[in-house]
Amino acid sequence: MLKPEIAVLDIQGQYRIHTEFYRCDTAENTIILVNGSMATTASFGQTLKNLHPHLNVVLYDQPYAGKSKPHNPHQKMLTRELEALVLLELIEHFDVNYLLSFSWGGTAALTALAATPRRIEKAVISSFSPLINEAMRDYLERGRHCLAARNGTQVGHLVNDTLGKHLPPLFKRFNFRHVSSLAEHEYAQMHFHINHVLSSDQQCFLSAARGIEIPVLFINGEWDEYTVASDARHFAQPIANSQFVSLENTGHFLDMEHKSASHISKNALLDFLKPTHPQHPSLSL
Repeated sequence: MLKPEIAVLDIQGQYRIHTEFYRCDTAENTIILVNGSMATTASFGQTLKNLHPHLNVVLYDQPYAGKSKPHNPHQKMLTRELEALVLLELIEHFDVNYLLSFSWGGTAALTALAATPRRIEKAVISSFSPLINEAMRDYLERGRHCLAARNGTQVGHLVNDTLGKHLPPLFKRFNFRHVSSLAEHEYAQMHFHINHVLSSDQQCFLSAARGIEIPVLFINGEWDEYTVASDARHFAQPIANSQFVSLENTGHFLDMEHKSASHISKNALLDFLKPTHPQHPSLSL
């Protein structure tokens, strides 16, 4: 069992952030992982195993979620810009070289990267698309309805029936237990986020990416109908140094869905972040 160095950090006097630093004496570089919506550090359990000990790994909870939740007053909603500010501060604190975001964590990640943080050399944006397609819009509209009613049970079933449809039964049970029992302010934050996404210009994510000069890898699951790999390729224009990988036989949750998905996801990450890592032919490019 990996043991992290745990700290609760003060971010500009506004937020207190629970952080977990998984150090490896032989690792030369450090990566920070950015959670998706309604997720916590626990969501990155498999990704952590795939990246450590190749890299030092930083995990953190948003101010409203997980182990950061008890340390913050939850008096106002977090915007994408505020989430990016928290991320930029953590990048500086931990001397981070690489960044990996999952799902809606891509909004804060791309906003932070557009600020050209001097330490970041490479980034991976997984399970994210700049376009809100019909399937995602339906999911968001249904989610907005459940969240407005603060109906955690409906939210839990919705996530498992859509984005999580390819998760194994055990993970679905964990996912449902977590998502259906969030605090009221967490549902309010998600409702705020969805309203913002649905009311935004579809080009806003592409605009946020302009000016990013470092290499960025976009990873999407071949079976993911919500953040589609072909839609992610729209980032090729605003991000000149972009690469794209579609993982075979995987949906939205990538490395959590089955052993083969975890294996090919790990190889995709390490082939990009550590080019000396042995190459594997199992990726669909």
